[in-house]
Amino acid sequence: MKPFEYFEPKTVKEATQLLSIYGKKAQILAGGIDLIPRMRKGDFKPQYLVNIQKVTGLEYIKPDGKRGIKFGAMTRLRSLETSKIIQKHYPILYEAIHQITSVQAKNMGTAVGNLCVGTPASDVATALLALEAELRIAGAKGKRTEPFQKFYLDHHRTSLRRGEMVTEVFLPNPSSGMRSAFLNLVRTRADIAKVSVAVVMSVQDGICREARIAVGAVAPTVFRAAKAEALLTDQKVTHPLMHKAAETAAGETRPITDLRSTAEYRKEMTRVLVGRALQKAVEKGKT
Repeated sequence: MKPFEYFEPKTVKEATQLLSIYGKKAQILAGGIDLIPRMRKGDFKPQYLVNIQKVTGLEYIKPDGKRGIKFGAMTRLRSLETSKIIQKHYPILYEAIHQITSVQAKNMGTAVGNLCVGTPASDVATALLALEAELRIAGAKGKRTEPFQKFYLDHHRTSLRRGEMVTEVFLPNPSSGMRSAFLNLVRTRADIAKVSVAVVMSVQDGICREARIAVGAVAPTVFRAAKAEALLTDQKVTHPLMHKAAETAAGETRPITDLRSTAEYRKEMTRVLVGRALQKAVEKGKT
């Protein structure tokens, strides 16, 4: 591991000032689940490490008025997984975290850290995208809010500017009639996803009023299958329609071939998983 200079800021202001000074040479350390192994392998060589674990007020899950809930940048994955609010109102986020097999990773890792890695194979990011999460971002020049859908620019590239860090994630209240489902495909339970799918639907009197289909691991970033969503919206939910939407979603992917899977298989399994997730979400509304 290459030597680096180490900082432990106590406030968000101190942290963002350090990030502003050192720019791309600096890296935030939160849980370290991704960062530390990459540094040990030599894949990542920051000259300055900004550890935010001692920044006060960043670990919480609480209501945001009557609009929804919010959680801080140091909120552990395990805290989200065991939260009754998450389990009841945002079950796909619970499911995405629950399938992570390493308890150590969940106890150390943070959801925000997971998002900021920028990997398209993040199940957590896929679920949050379908939930229309918003990110609260602080920087040396002030604060701003960004829809999560705009956060990823490319593989391992986010919209964070010099001196900025994500401090909070906001999740809006689910609307009436919302149904959801999360599915992923892995070689083994401990492996990262070949494909992950999160679906949120609002169905009233058999008509799909809103559809959100988030897909991970089959493009440079997690993404919303916009064409498939449009196909479902304001239409009567039928098996043929869901099948067509699943095929449309598969056509929106840009998968690669790597050691874990081929591009063709990923595309085909996107079709399968989107179809199953849509069916699962519809079935939930009948229980």
